Amino acid sequence: MLTLHFAPNSRAGRIVWLLEELELDYDINKMAFHPQDLKSDEHRARHPLGRVPVLDDGDVRIFESGAIVEYVLARHKNGGLRPAEAAAEFPDYLQWFHYCEGMVMPPVNTIVVQTVLLPLDRRDETALAQAKRLLSKALEPVNDALEGRDYLIGEFSAADIMLGHACFMSNRLGCVGDEMPHLKAYVERIANRPAFKTAIEMQ
Repeated sequence: MLTLHFAPNSRAGRIVWLLEELELDYDINKMAFHPQDLKSDEHRARHPLGRVPVLDDGDVRIFESGAIVEYVLARHKNGGLRPAEAAAEFPDYLQWFHYCEGMVMPPVNTIVVQTVLLPLDRRDETALAQAKRLLSKALEPVNDALEGRDYLIGEFSAADIMLGHACFMSNRLGCVGDEMPHLKAYVERIANRPAFKTAIEMQ
């Protein structure tokens, strides 16, 4: 049985979404997004920095959301939600799968820190404005790629779970404007997927 160590409003939502899309059985260890839970000795034994998600699969323990997605697809669904390596879509799949953490999530993280996590007297409006500009620039190629497509490589894939979750969060932060109509429509399609709704309801 798979066990997902989860906290709300984190990348762990991606893994719930993945497991629901694949209709895999799993247990949830739901923790508060608070140092009392995440920085506890018990959780630091799972992740040295006290982060989520962490997945247990028998004797295997793995963290980092992208690594977990790849592990689950390889070990439990034999390539489900992933094009074959010889497929024409495979390079685009890899690109958008990794674009998420490389380009979109760094400014998202800064925005969350500057608007949610830091107390008012420690927030930096200059850093926040710069992060919002960087996020808008990072999202523009995603909007362009979605023109004429429902999902990033045409069919729904794990690239959508990685980058789509980040786009949904970006929209929730007010950073997907009307000048990105394809991305707006994409976020709405994602939000209407039953597996995604299950993941978000855990937040």
